[in-house]
Amino acid sequence: MTLMEFFGCTFIAFGPPIALFIFTIAKDPMRVIVLIASSFFWLIALLISSILWFAVVPLRETLAFGLVFSVLFQELFRFLFYKIMRLANEGLIKVSQQSDNSNITPRDFANTHIMAYVSGLGFGLMSGAFSLINVLADLWGPGSIGIHGDSKYFFWSSSYLTLCFILLHTMWGVIFFAGMDRKCYFYVAYVVATHMLVSCLTLLNQLSSSTDSAIYLGPLIPAYIILVVSGIFAFYTAGGSLANIKNCVTCRKRRYQIE
Repeated sequence: MTLMEFFGCTFIAFGPPIALFIFTIAKDPMRVIVLIASSFFWLIALLISSILWFAVVPLRETLAFGLVFSVLFQELFRFLFYKIMRLANEGLIKVSQQSDNSNITPRDFANTHIMAYVSGLGFGLMSGAFSLINVLADLWGPGSIGIHGDSKYFFWSSSYLTLCFILLHTMWGVIFFAGMDRKCYFYVAYVVATHMLVSCLTLLNQLSSSTDSAIYLGPLIPAYIILVVSGIFAFYTAGGSLANIKNCVTCRKRRYQIE
């Protein structure tokens, strides 16, 4: 029973992000490098957050303390990664031009939204891996969910919440980079505020009981509402519009009619 739920929770949390990686990043070596680099920056943010949590002994048992500073450090390192990407932009263009076997064109780096998307997905994948890996480890092996009175909603809600955070980090990356490029700091404030809000909503899970599914739905529903809003925000930030969607749909219809 637990083994089946292990694979189910894994596919829920990491299925869509891995699909994004395979179809949009895996074929381009420089994008893979940017993804790994952004994941490394998230790890550094986690390390510093852990050091602070370990150093402040009186607040070590207070989960909210570590959560707030973790969010702040993540956004700080997103900013640092943005700065490094902009400083390295010219060098990346030259490397892509000199590589005969690369499928990347300089346009990939001139289009800041592409690199913002890749770095956001790197942040999200690493965040998701660290938030869910211990939960998935508990699912491996024989047993029945909730047999000792624990909540049967914990595992699937953790998976959906992890998926939400991975996709949110992807959207936040696009919005954050666009805000810094355009000097529109409302975008940056939106990213920090929504990141803090969704993260603090997860504290509600501490109140859950084995029979109370409403508490688990409490963080999920507003988190996915923010995900939809952030997705629309990122879409328009990257230059998308209803006209683009309409043109895309009509072009596909015409292509199928020709074939």
